Amino acid sequence: MIISIIGILVILGIAYLFSENKNAINKKIVIMAFLLQFLIALFSLHLEFGKLVVKKLSNGARYIIDFSQEGVGFVFGPLANEWSFAINALPVIIFLSSLTAVLYHLKIMQFFVNIIGGALKKILGTKIIESMNAAANIFLGMDSSPLAVKPYLTRINNAQMFAIMVSGLASVAGTVLLAYAQMGAQLEYLLAACFMSAPGGLLMAKIIMPDTEEKDSEEVIDLNSVESPHTNIIMAAAQGASDGIKLAVSIGGMLIAFVALIALTNSIFIAFGSILGIEDLTMQKILGWIFSPLMFLLNIPWHEAQAAGALFGEKLILNEFVAFSHLTEYLAGMSEKTTVIVTFALCGFANFASIAILMGSIGILIPDKNEFIAKYGLKAVLAASLANLMSAAFAGLLYGL
Repeated sequence: MIISIIGILVILGIAYLFSENKNAINKKIVIMAFLLQFLIALFSLHLEFGKLVVKKLSNGARYIIDFSQEGVGFVFGPLANEWSFAINALPVIIFLSSLTAVLYHLKIMQFFVNIIGGALKKILGTKIIESMNAAANIFLGMDSSPLAVKPYLTRINNAQMFAIMVSGLASVAGTVLLAYAQMGAQLEYLLAACFMSAPGGLLMAKIIMPDTEEKDSEEVIDLNSVESPHTNIIMAAAQGASDGIKLAVSIGGMLIAFVALIALTNSIFIAFGSILGIEDLTMQKILGWIFSPLMFLLNIPWHEAQAAGALFGEKLILNEFVAFSHLTEYLAGMSEKTTVIVTFALCGFANFASIAILMGSIGILIPDKNEFIAKYGLKAVLAASLANLMSAAFAGLLYGL
C-alpha cells in the first residue's frame, strides 16, 4: 500500500512539474477529480455491490460480442471457429461502430452523455464543454466525441482545448473496448478503466494547463439539440459500419506494420547486443529497463516490472493494440495482480501517433487550433499517460484489500 501511495504522489508530482501555470491550478477541480477517479476505482474494484454492477455490465458487453460473432460466422463460415485477430477482434469494431451510430441517431447515446457530462460539471466544477466531451469519450472515442459538441467548439479557449485533447487521449472508446477483450484483456477492468478515464483526464489536464478564465459564460449544452447527420436508422447503421470498416482496416494494417517493424528492430538490436556482449537485447527489454521503476511504483513486483514496463512503452511509442496483443503472451507467467494493473495502464489512446489523429479530427473542426495541437500534442500525451497510470495506481492500491 505504501508503494502505491508513493506512486500516486509521484504521478501527481510529475503533472505539477510540467504545469504551464502552477499558481492558477484550481485546487477544487483537482481534488474533486482525484476523489472521483478514486471512488470509481473503489466502487468497481473493491465494493461487492460495485463489482456486481461491473460484472453485470461486462456480461451485457459479452452478449454484444456474441451478436457480432453471428455476423462473423455468416461471412467467414468455418474460419470463424478458430480464433484469429482479423476474424474475431476486428469485426467487433465494425459491429460496435454501426450500433453506436444507430444509438446516436436515436438520441439514446446523447441521453447518457448528457447525464454523465452534467454530473462531471456539477461534481468537478469543470466547464460544460469539457465535461460533455469527457463523457462522450467513454462511448465514442477521441476522433468522434468532438463531433458531439461541434457547434460549441469555436468558442473554446486554449485550456479547454487542452482538456478536450487529454480527455480523448486518456479514454478508450466503447467501439474498441470489446476488441481488447477479444484479445484476452479482462472486460471488467476495461470497463472500470473506461469510466475512470473521464475524471482522470480532466484531473491531469487541469494540473498541466489550468483554466485562467474563472467565469463560465458558456450556454447550456444539450446534445439532444444536435441533429443526427443521418436521414434514417438504416443510413445510420450503414454509415457506422462503413466507418467501422475504415477503423478496423487501419488498426489491422498498423498492427501488421508495427509488429513486423518490431521484429526487424529486434533483429538489429540482438545483433548489436551480441557485439557488446548483451544477450537477447530487444526493444521490449530496453523499454522495460526505462519504465520498470515507474511500474514498480504502481505496486507491481520488481521481478515483473520489466515486462510491464515493456508493454507500457510499446503502448506509448506504438499503440495500445500492439501492447494488448503482446499482453496475452505474458499472461501465463504474470501474476493476476500485475495483469490487472497493466490492463489499467494500457487502457487509453495516449501514444505519439495519436497526435496526428487529433490534428485530423479536432483540427478539421477548428482549423485555427492546429498550431496549438501541434505545439502541445506531446504534453497532452504526457497528461493522458499520467491519467492512465493514475488509474493503474488506484488498481494497485485497492487490489487484494
